[in-house]
Amino acid sequence: MLNKPAGLVVHPAAGHASGTLVNRLLAHAPEMAALPRGGIVHRLDKDTSGIMLAARSPLAHKSLVAQLADRSVSRVYSAICRGTFSGGGTIDAPIGRHPTSRIKMAVVPDGKPALTHYRIAQRFGAHTHLSVSLESGRTHQIRVHLAWRKHPLVGDPLYGGRATRPAGASDALLQALEGFSRQALHARELAFQHPDSGARVQLTTPIPDDMSALLACLEAEDPA
Repeated sequence: MLNKPAGLVVHPAAGHASGTLVNRLLAHAPEMAALPRGGIVHRLDKDTSGIMLAARSPLAHKSLVAQLADRSVSRVYSAICRGTFSGGGTIDAPIGRHPTSRIKMAVVPDGKPALTHYRIAQRFGAHTHLSVSLESGRTHQIRVHLAWRKHPLVGDPLYGGRATRPAGASDALLQALEGFSRQALHARELAFQHPDSGARVQLTTPIPDDMSALLACLEAEDPA
């Protein structure tokens, strides 16, 4: 299990040939170079923090990839988005490449099926803290689905659109929102079947300091 900080790129690519999570894993465990994608089982966006899985053996890699494919891996995220909800729900909308932007995904008729469940963790005046779980793992899925529902993640540079200023917002709240420079998304919980023992493993990691500070500011400055 890995607890990835925000800002860390997972795989080497153009502009990120070194200093990635895979580079660090291979320095720690060189045998992982023989595994597909350096042992990484699933990825998180550069500026999404939280739990990831990586395998150190072919057996573990095969098992974990199969569990992802049959959707037996449970993943729960904490997300802070703009706007308010009347209750929890499900977003069932196909996701594919954006028709005009090569770096974005979008809800499109010919996209791959994507299912996102959400429930309210905490309500604020103009924002909501959500607990989000996935049944599929499309690229940027949570970010795309919430933006499509007109509730983009706070700080999302790709899908957030023009920043809004909540009516009556204090200077402290405006500074906190404008200063939050990544999507407010954290992979909080992950559960899977251990490849060797078969036991169900459940992992959790605390919400990082930047999101905790934002939640504290919303609680104080943006009451429901």
